[in-house]
Amino acid sequence: WRSKEANEDLRHVAALAPPPPRVPPRHALALPARLLLLLFRRSPPPRSILPHQLESPTPNRPADLPEPSPRNGNAASRLRGRRARGGRAPPAERLRRPPPLVARAVRVPEAPGLGRPQEAVVLPRRRRPCRLRDLPRHAPHLHPAPVPRVRLPLDERQLVALAVYAILLMPGFLQVGYYYFFSSQVHRSIVYGEQPRNRLDLYIPKDNRRPCPVVAFVTGGAWIIGYKAWGALLGRRLAERGIIVACIDYRNFPQGRIGDMVSDASQGISFVCNNIASYGGDPNKIYLMGQSAGAHISACALMEQAVKESSGQPISWSVTQIKAYFGLSGGYNIHNLVDHFHQRGLNRSIFLSIMDGEESLSRYSPEIVVKESSARTIALLPHIFLMHGTDDYSIPSSARKSFYYASPSAFQFTKTNFPWHLSLGIFCS
Repeated sequence: WRSKEANEDLRHVAALAPPPPRVPPRHALALPARLLLLLFRRSPPPRSILPHQLESPTPNRPADLPEPSPRNGNAASRLRGRRARGGRAPPAERLRRPPPLVARAVRVPEAPGLGRPQEAVVLPRRRRPCRLRDLPRHAPHLHPAPVPRVRLPLDERQLVALAVYAILLMPGFLQVGYYYFFSSQVHRSIVYGEQPRNRLDLYIPKDNRRPCPVVAFVTGGAWIIGYKAWGALLGRRLAERGIIVACIDYRNFPQGRIGDMVSDASQGISFVCNNIASYGGDPNKIYLMGQSAGAHISACALMEQAVKESSGQPISWSVTQIKAYFGLSGGYNIHNLVDHFHQRGLNRSIFLSIMDGEESLSRYSPEIVVKESSARTIALLPHIFLMHGTDDYSIPSSARKSFYYASPSAFQFTKTNFPWHLSLGIFCS
């Protein structure tokens, strides 16, 4: 359907088109990252001719072209002709009709030997349709427009993205899970109290001939899903460096409220301080650490114990036994976090129920307790190191600044650009 001169003109235009740019070699993680990007980005518009090349679109079949006959037409026409003659229709697998090509009016740019700009119409052949492999790869304006991509709904896209993310993390989870359940260095579910969740895990180094330093770690979990196994990666990394790690478990909401959580954490710290020597630990080198909600709970237990000790009340462990406290991405002023957690999905009424009501927010805010404490109580506190990622949105990084300004003499804080809630493994490695 094209004249010989039109074919030569189109080949000449394709020869003048620039070659495609060279694609650099991709990274090993490019494919998983590209899958995640494809799931969340908006579908681009279908590729077509440039605006200055398109004059006026024409329909798939001009009106002056005759319809195909049953003998020499396409598969659907032959099927209708066969049914009209009383024949047997072929199976559906044989009717593989390719998508029709879109006819376009293309303005051929001015080139040597062609004179002024001309117009050419690209139409499919009648007997054998034009195939993509017959067109030059470096002339994309000659290719037919691709079929629009089917977009999944937002909830299905999120589900697929979550499944891909879980599959990518599965090898690491399996490795840590095997270490947690089958390693001889892990002593799981050691009882330290009377409640069902009063358990802790000990990660013992291989070489424990001499007393080792000890880290009592309180895991996070938004006061609802905390569990001692969340510290398996931290325990493994520190045990490889000759440090004993005790991951303390505690009651979660609704089994207990914040008072029960602080009490459980205090009992676990007491067990570590009084019994770690029998496991090869050094009772003079005990460090306290908490992450997220665990940082808040451990800070409350530390301040509560310091207030009791300074007022002469009976205690089961001394604050002076703790050499340093490390708070990772914790919240220390609950008054400032009620609205933030409500916007993040933790309902205000549920959060106030966890904190024993609005009247108990000041009692369980370590920042406010430090401001109201006496100089004798502050003197008992160990060195406090606060670490919080500036890109952390679960708990704003300003929480550790306000806690620091409450008593600068006892605090040191470190800021980083890593979101610690998502990258605790970076700290472990």
